[in-house]
Amino acid sequence: MSRSRTVWDAKGKLAEFENGECIWLRDDYDTPNRSEIISSPMIIRDIEPYKNMIDGQMITSRREHRELLKRHNCIEIGNEKMEAPKMTPPDRESRRKVLHKQLGDMSDKQANKILKQLKKG
Repeated sequence: MSRSRTVWDAKGKLAEFENGECIWLRDDYDTPNRSEIISSPMIIRDIEPYKNMIDGQMITSRREHRELLKRHNCIEIGNEKMEAPKMTPPDRESRRKVLHKQLGDMSDKQANKILKQLKKG
C-alpha cells in the first residue's frame, strides 16, 4: 500500500509525495533563498569608545560601561526601573488641618455650592 501526502501553500497545491518521493511539483515553484530558510543570529556591534564624565577614563566596551555605572551607582536615563511611590494616607489630624485651611480660603458661595453637591450625591 502506497502512502501519499499533499503539500499546500497560499497559492494552492504545491507538491505531491508518494512513499516519501516527490511525484508532482507546481511549475511556478522557485527554490527559496538560503536566507529565507536558515535564520542567522543577530550581531550587535560594540559601543563606540567614549570618555566618561565621572573620572575622564576611556570606555571602549559595553562591559566597561556597565561596570562604570555599577561602580559609581549610576543609571542610564530611559533604562531605569520605575517603582510606584508608596502613598501613605495622611493621619486624621493633618487631614483636618488641610480641610480647615481650604475652607477658610473659600468664599461662602463656593462652600455652599460644595455642600449642595454633597447633599445631592
